[in-house]
Amino acid sequence: MSVASDLIDRPREEGRLRLAEWQLALPLSLAFAALFLAPLLLLGATSFFNDEKITQPGFASWTKFFGDPFNYKVILDTLLLGLKTVCATVVIGYPVALVYIDLPARLQKVLIFIIVMPMLLSVVVRTFAWIVVLGREGVVNQLLLWLGVISEPLRLLQTELGLVISLTQIEMPLMLLPLISVMSRLDPNLRDASAALGASRWRTLFTVIVPLSMPGLVAGCLLVFASSTTAFISQTVIGGVRLIYLPLVIWQQSLVVYNWPLAAVASLSLVVSVLSVIAALSYLGRRSSRHLHG
Repeated sequence: MSVASDLIDRPREEGRLRLAEWQLALPLSLAFAALFLAPLLLLGATSFFNDEKITQPGFASWTKFFGDPFNYKVILDTLLLGLKTVCATVVIGYPVALVYIDLPARLQKVLIFIIVMPMLLSVVVRTFAWIVVLGREGVVNQLLLWLGVISEPLRLLQTELGLVISLTQIEMPLMLLPLISVMSRLDPNLRDASAALGASRWRTLFTVIVPLSMPGLVAGCLLVFASSTTAFISQTVIGGVRLIYLPLVIWQQSLVVYNWPLAAVASLSLVVSVLSVIAALSYLGRRSSRHLHG
């Protein structure tokens, strides 16, 4: 009899736990809806107006934006900027993460502090610091001139190369923190077992460490891509007016021209294009994870 009553009471207990979980998540869900979904819906409604005064409903803003081939180039350049920054942070961040897992615990804390420390400063401060570093009289040019690599200062400001360099440093913590978090939980005996089976260090890296750290790598790529494609301050200050990306177009249309419907279309285009790439990266991450565990 007691066993039967336990079987009856168990679903009730599970139902109460689920209800309690939903009640705990309700405030966060409401805040998310108020801070994200409501502005997104407002953007969608604003985009379906033909005039700047938002009085004539229609599709003229969508036709104007997507009827201009220049806007397609801006979207492509914005996505390529994010992908280039992701590649640069992966190339630099992965060796740093490998160094981290081999360090003693005390030095690991020091390295984590060095990684997190730039995030304590404003992005504006870090961006203007790169103007000093990348300028004609900056540290990079003076070092290259001293080494004899170049005969005259390079032009790094208002170029995509200079922007990618600055974004790589600015976004590096977003790559390193999830990557280190996953790699620090890997069993160190796996590398010893791989070496004992005759695998070289490079083969161990690409067949053992990289597949097992893929969740952290994918998470870092998503964060870096989303942040770098929307980094209006860095794109404007380092890139200047020579490099035009979607955040600059949105700023010009909303606060310079005051064409809110066209700015709304550009904003939604940025959201959709960035989310599409993020979805593709997430799919590739899940597929690689299934292949690893399958």
